[in-house]
Amino acid sequence: MKILNVLEKRQSEGKKSIAVLVDPDKVEESSALIPLINLANENCVDFFFVGGSLITTTNLSSVIAKIKKSTNIPVVLFPGSSLQLDPAADAILFLSLISGRNPDLLIGQHVIAAPILKNTSIEVMPTGYLLINSGKITSVAYVSNTTPLPDDKYSLAACTALAGEMLGLKLIYLDAGSGAEKEISAKMISAVRKAVQIPIIVGGGINTPQKAIAALEAGADMIVIGNALEKNPNLLIEISDKVYDWNLSVQARK
Repeated sequence: MKILNVLEKRQSEGKKSIAVLVDPDKVEESSALIPLINLANENCVDFFFVGGSLITTTNLSSVIAKIKKSTNIPVVLFPGSSLQLDPAADAILFLSLISGRNPDLLIGQHVIAAPILKNTSIEVMPTGYLLINSGKITSVAYVSNTTPLPDDKYSLAACTALAGEMLGLKLIYLDAGSGAEKEISAKMISAVRKAVQIPIIVGGGINTPQKAIAALEAGADMIVIGNALEKNPNLLIEISDKVYDWNLSVQARK
C-alpha cells in the first residue's frame, strides 16, 4: 500500500503517526545515525523524513542507504530543493510553500524535479507546506526568502490550507521550522483541522510529550520530531509511548 493511502487510512481510523526528521548535515557519522535508527526501531516510529532547508554535505544518499539497510521503516524525502533527491527513498513530500509568495518554491523547483522523479519509483505526495512563525527567524524562513504566517492568524492559516486542498494537494504540513523556539499552538492546528479533510503533519518545537499530545489532540495526524532528539534521545521513547497508548485506545473503542 502506498504511504499516502496508509496516512489516509490511519486518519479515517483516528490513529496517529510519528516521523523522525534526519538532517544529513547532523548525522555525518554512523555513530550519530545508527543509535537513532535503533531507537526508532524500538519505539514504533512510522517514518523517517530525510532532508533540510540547507544541506552542506554530500551524504544524503549514504544516510538513506544506512537507514534502508538497518530498518524497514519507510524513508520519505523532506527536500529543501530539487537537489535533495535520491531514488532509494520510498516517497517524497512534494512541498509547495503555499504560506509564502516565492514562485520558486511554489512551482519552480517542482518543474526541475518532476522529470527526475518520473523516472524513479519514488511515491510523490503533493504537500501544502505552511511555515508558521515560531518567535525567531529559522533556517527555512531565511533560505526560502518567505515570511512565516503570524502564529495568531488562525483564519489565515486555515484559508491557506483550504486553498491548498482545493488545488489538489494531498497533505498539509504545518512547520515552525528546525530549532523553533515554540511549537505551533493547538488553536492554530485546530483551525486548520476544521478547514481541511486531508491529513495534517505538524513539526517544529515539539520537545516534550505534553506538546506532542496537545498537537495530536488538536487534530494533527502526524508529528515530526527532529532537533529535540539531539538533546534528549529519550524523548522519542516518551512520545512514542503516548502515541502507542492513543492508537491502542482508538483500536479498543472499535
